[in-house]
Amino acid sequence: MTTGEPLIVLDGVNKWFGPLHVLDDVSLSVGKGEVVVVIGPSGSGKSTLCRAINRLEPINSGTITFDGRPLPAEGRELAKLRSEVGMVFQSFNLFAHKTILENVTLGPVKVRKEKPAAARERGLALLDRVGIANQADKYPAQLSGGQQQRAAIARALAMQPKAMLFDEPTSALDPEMVGEVLDVMTSLASEGMTMVVVTHEMGFARHAANRVIFMADGKLVEDASPTEFFANPRSERARDFLSKILTH
Repeated sequence: MTTGEPLIVLDGVNKWFGPLHVLDDVSLSVGKGEVVVVIGPSGSGKSTLCRAINRLEPINSGTITFDGRPLPAEGRELAKLRSEVGMVFQSFNLFAHKTILENVTLGPVKVRKEKPAAARERGLALLDRVGIANQADKYPAQLSGGQQQRAAIARALAMQPKAMLFDEPTSALDPEMVGEVLDVMTSLASEGMTMVVVTHEMGFARHAANRVIFMADGKLVEDASPTEFFANPRSERARDFLSKILTH
């Protein structure tokens, strides 16, 4: 249910790592409630793009605005932005010495100053939503990778973000656990969460995305609906990429 109103806008964004031009004049607008999946070969700048949106990766030039405001450089404003943009990484980044429920409630209590009882109640509801309510009192090491990643999604949702960024959330998982994480992401998408998802999972791109962005060599090469992109990619790079991954 996109409102057409942009939540995330990148305009002429450039980023270098030394001589490497990892984001090359990237412009992209993501509407509220839109699910944008970013795909492309390794080293194409996908993860950097994702990390630039909540300023984990500073940019060299261009502008990024979130909900109508330019990204703050540092300090309290940046912390506020980060609490409004949930991030789920390849590695689950859970605190090993805290239970799953404590991992989920920590942010709301510390950052949002929620009352512990309220945070706990919502935390349990979120763990239920991602299908691991029965694991609330366990520690991360006692969970499978798929369960840990679902806990990481619940933790991000606990901050009640306006958007969620996923940076290859399933690439560190065993194949049999990928589906359980994608299912949670698909249900989030259908509930209208604004999402930017960097992934190698073409099935997810096909079924859950409103738009597919194809990147290569730091450039945003294509921006199309999944149907259009998979049936009829316009660029040679995209055709080459798809022929390599869809034949196996």
